[in-house]
Amino acid sequence: MFPGAIAIDAPDRPAVIMATTGQVITFKELDDGANRLSQVLRNAGLKTGDHIAFCIENHPLYFEILWGCHYAGLIYTACSSRLTTDELSYIINDCGAKAFITSKYKTDQAADVLNTTPNVSLRLMLDGTIDGYDSYETAVAKAPSTELDNRVDGVDMLYSSGTTGRPKGIKLGLAMTPVGTATGLSTLCSMLFGIDKDSTYLSPAPLYHAAPLRFTMTTHRLGGTTIIMEHFDAEEYLRLVAKHKVTHSQLVPTMFVRMLKLDQGVRRQFDTSSLKCAIHAAAPCPIEVKKKMIDWWGPIIHEYYAGSEGNGFVYCNSDQWLAHPGTVGVAINATVHICGDDGTELPLNEPGTIYFESVVDFEYHNDPEKTKSSRDPLGRGWTTLGDVGYLDKDNFLYLTDRKAFMIISGGVNIYPQEAENILINHPKVIDVAVFGVPNDEFGEEVKAVVQPATMPKSPQDALELEQELKAFCRASLADLKCPRSIDFRTELPRHPTGKLYKRLLKDEYWKNSGRAI
Repeated sequence: MFPGAIAIDAPDRPAVIMATTGQVITFKELDDGANRLSQVLRNAGLKTGDHIAFCIENHPLYFEILWGCHYAGLIYTACSSRLTTDELSYIINDCGAKAFITSKYKTDQAADVLNTTPNVSLRLMLDGTIDGYDSYETAVAKAPSTELDNRVDGVDMLYSSGTTGRPKGIKLGLAMTPVGTATGLSTLCSMLFGIDKDSTYLSPAPLYHAAPLRFTMTTHRLGGTTIIMEHFDAEEYLRLVAKHKVTHSQLVPTMFVRMLKLDQGVRRQFDTSSLKCAIHAAAPCPIEVKKKMIDWWGPIIHEYYAGSEGNGFVYCNSDQWLAHPGTVGVAINATVHICGDDGTELPLNEPGTIYFESVVDFEYHNDPEKTKSSRDPLGRGWTTLGDVGYLDKDNFLYLTDRKAFMIISGGVNIYPQEAENILINHPKVIDVAVFGVPNDEFGEEVKAVVQPATMPKSPQDALELEQELKAFCRASLADLKCPRSIDFRTELPRHPTGKLYKRLLKDEYWKNSGRAI
């Protein structure tokens, strides 16, 4: 299905509701606008399989743009609205975009990329214009709302959000299927999560990220309504659930943590009983955090482990998780293999690189070396996202950490996620990052950077809190896995999706060491 098919039967059904303003875009309005944009793009010379990029905040017309690109059979790249100008220019050029759409909110960057993106032939701007850009609203208003002939489904090409080197486009390729052809994700969302025409899906994250973009579009495919938060706020999220009787939502573990740290009186104000399915992904969820969420919301918490690459999908519901605490689930469209550095498969319960054996093929755009590094070294056709984990006797997968974040101290492998999962449950901790820092004797030692609920007022207060947190960690974890030192900051560098930019923190502590590992 697609918005046009829904608009025939339910033209006035809300497709999009903006959380802050309450603005409603119906399926008819969404489909008409998307058709008009597809006409604009085709008239500008963009053909099926061409590339387009856009950089926009969570905007009321975001889905009109997404579906318009999709209807035109384009490969579309949604760029983070938090990119630097250099990063944005790089992505526009790297993906080969022939058109670029942005908003007045991004005026400064829009002006800066004019001279650094020479291959862009069409530039449109929402909410106003500057030199070099035409009005999006004017261009679309002039176009007919009729469908293009012989439409095929477009596809996204999203860029990795890594903090080392340049981000890479994850190239899946056009399927050349007629617009509205069922996708693997629409089948999963329907069968596993129960999303349908009666669903109300609350999205608290930036839409340019893979999961929010794909799950909201899939909700539209299935006829449901999406509510879009411009920014995540724990109390506001709960208010929206109660106000709109939200049935489905997708979050990341840091959002669970922020809601659990609200005062009990605040949490009790909001009725969350309408929720049928709360999905989480993107990072391992600390066991105690997830237990508390299931106690609060009931056994409606669903988890999956997957990547933008689409090479595997691992899933568990609340009952499965309670029977296997800490798991991210079992693979349902692939076979998981755990391998050592030489590619040999490892025994159960032994951590190694996670590989998927599946029919999905992907590559990293313009980066054959990164593509090669994601492949099984023994040539069996398996692919990896670079994560470390292990399988138990029931074939449930457990994530240990990103391979890149593993600490090697005195020859011992330490996975910082273990200490993070302990420390985040301390009542005085709002956020935490654990990583390795230089140690002349052991190579690396374990370091924690903590965002406390209240910043220490004096060096003595900081020392006492540091000692308290160290003791708290050692009570649950082997001493060698616990931080040797803890620093305190008012905020940690997180992406709006909840992804921790640990590399930015780690680099601060390594830059004067004369080495990077």
